[in-house]
Amino acid sequence: MKNKKIILPILGIVLIALIVVAVILVQKSNTVASVEGEKITQNDLDEALNKQYGTSILQTLIANKVVDLEAEKEKIKVTDKEQKAELDDLIESSGGEDAFNAALEANGASKADIEDELLRYLKIKKLLEPRIEITDDQIKSYFDENKASFDTPEQVEASHILVADEKTAKEVKKKLDDGEDFADLAKEYSTDTATKENGGELGYFSSGQMVEEFEKAAFSMDVDEISNPVETTNGWHIIKVTGHKDAVEAKLDDHKDEIKDTLFEQQMNTEYSTWLTEIQAKYDIDNKLDTSSTTNSTSSAS
Repeated sequence: MKNKKIILPILGIVLIALIVVAVILVQKSNTVASVEGEKITQNDLDEALNKQYGTSILQTLIANKVVDLEAEKEKIKVTDKEQKAELDDLIESSGGEDAFNAALEANGASKADIEDELLRYLKIKKLLEPRIEITDDQIKSYFDENKASFDTPEQVEASHILVADEKTAKEVKKKLDDGEDFADLAKEYSTDTATKENGGELGYFSSGQMVEEFEKAAFSMDVDEISNPVETTNGWHIIKVTGHKDAVEAKLDDHKDEIKDTLFEQQMNTEYSTWLTEIQAKYDIDNKLDTSSTTNSTSSAS
C-alpha cells in the first residue's frame, strides 16, 4: 500500500475548503443565527471562516495553480488508467468503498472532488520524478532494516463453534464424533454471529491474532483435526483446522518494486516542499491575505 503523506494533507485542506464554501453559499440572509435576539450576521461568519481557514486554503490554491501551470509547461499527461489506480489505492487505504464513501459524506465532499486532487497529485509525482533517484543500496538497506515486516509468519486456517458452556460444547463434540457436519452445527449452535452463517470460518491467522488458549490449540493441531472443547474468555470453542502455511522468509528480489515505490513516496514527501518553493519563486504571485509576503517581481515561468 502506497504512502500518501503528500496527498492526504492536500485532501484535508480541500475538504475544509469545500465545507467553508458550502457554508457561505447556503446562507441566503444577512442573519445566519441569533442568541437571545442578538444577531450573528453573514459578515461575522465570513470573517471568522476567512480568519481561520483563508490563508491556508489560499496558499493551497496558489500551489495548485503553480502545479497546473508547470505540468502544462512540461507537457505532463495523466491517463485515465493512472487516475483509476490511484483512486483504487486511496479507497483501499481508507478501509474500503463503504468507509471511503462515508468519509466523503461526513465531510460534504464528492468523489469528483477527490478525483480532481488525485489528478493534481499525479502531476506532482511526474514533475518530481526527474529529481528523485532510488539506488539498489537504498533498497537493500530498507529491506534489511524492515525485514521482519516482509517475512510471512506461520499461519493456520480454522473454523470454530463457540458456545456458552462446557456441557453444550461436549454435546457438539459428540455430534461431530458421530459424523455430523461441522458447518451445519456451527449454524445451529455457535454464538459467534459474525461467523456462524459461513460455517464458523475464521480464515488464516498468525500468532498473536487470537486469544492465547485458542491459538495454542489451533497451532498444535493437524489439518482436518477437530479439537476437544477449549475454554477462553469468550466461551467454549470447538476448533477445526482446515489449512496450514509454513513461515516464509522474505527475499529481497520479491520486494524490490514495492520498496522502490515506498522510498520514492518518502523522498517525494521531502522534495515537494523544496521544489514548490523553487518553482513559486519563478512566478508573479500576489497573495493579498499574506501581509508578510511581497509580490514576486519575476515574470511567469516560461
